[in-house]
Amino acid sequence: MDDHLREGQRDYLRAGIAIYNDGEFHAAHDAWEDRWLELDTGTDDERLLHGLIQFTAAVHHAQSANWAGVRGLAESGAGYLADLPANYREVNVGEVRAYLREVAADPEHVERAAPPKLTHEGVALRPEDLRFETSAVVAGVLAEEYGYDEEIVAKAAEYARDDLNGEKATSPFVTFVMDFARDPANRGIIFQRMEGAVGKRDHKEEDVEGLFDV
Repeated sequence: MDDHLREGQRDYLRAGIAIYNDGEFHAAHDAWEDRWLELDTGTDDERLLHGLIQFTAAVHHAQSANWAGVRGLAESGAGYLADLPANYREVNVGEVRAYLREVAADPEHVERAAPPKLTHEGVALRPEDLRFETSAVVAGVLAEEYGYDEEIVAKAAEYARDDLNGEKATSPFVTFVMDFARDPANRGIIFQRMEGAVGKRDHKEEDVEGLFDV
């Protein structure tokens, strides 16, 4: 096992944790699912992500009092996390595992005890705690969850990277992406402004390309 997650893997892990802690229990698994599917079955990292996906699904189903579903997910989630260290990958695995075992024994435990926050490196992350690359993952997940045009969000993130890699100190696209991830109350208007800025940038880049057409 590698001692450290690669930066991209760390971004997705932290994004899912922040989404979950923001109450987006259904959306949280989308930050982890593609990474999970890429991993060999039975590896510690695969079991971590599988267990976290099952955990967030159990919490989601508890909202509709689907006790049979909650019990099954709690049992399987606890099983995936069973042999991992309590602080594996600096996630509070032990606390999550203990909660899942309580719920597996009595699904209505969820009505008496709130599910634990997920922590990474000792912090119960929220979207406002994240840097740009992790915020971009959150923005893409929430765009899919709420039916926004994912291509616009992905382009905004791409243009933000282009600006930063071009040695600009900042970029309006960084602000758009991070605000979209962090501000649910104003997400609609943020997306409209992002879409307009992406359209202008697309047009500018098309004009530059046209200068070299024969």
